[in-house]
Amino acid sequence: MKLKVAIASDHAGVELKSHLIQTLTDVDWVDLGPNTSERVDYPDFAKKVAQAVSQGGTPFGVLICGSGIGMSIAANKIKGIRAALIENPLSARLSREHNDANIICLGERLIGKDMALECVNVFLKTPFQNGRHADRVQKISTLENP
Repeated sequence: MKLKVAIASDHAGVELKSHLIQTLTDVDWVDLGPNTSERVDYPDFAKKVAQAVSQGGTPFGVLICGSGIGMSIAANKIKGIRAALIENPLSARLSREHNDANIICLGERLIGKDMALECVNVFLKTPFQNGRHADRVQKISTLENP
């Protein structure tokens, strides 16, 4: 059975989003838009993916904008989301192993297609290590309810 993953971008990430969907065929993509390069606001699409993940529709999400920064900031406002801005496979692996990240954020203007593909592959295939990291992730969760 294919892993179900929500994906969205803003106008600056449409090309990379399309590339990931076309290339990673072992993933059941839930494409939450947009499908054109017409200007849109990234918080709207970060919210769609973050809600899909936080409400259990998909275990993981992928968000893409020009830098990845705006998407990661916006997604992390949603309860239960641990969105990580990733630029290399090592940070992709560590975000999963140590932080149980559930959304990977990429910057189309900062990362090449091949590197992005490798980062998403590593992110989706790396399990959370639990152990000493579980307490830390729980502490992060308590920050959502001060």
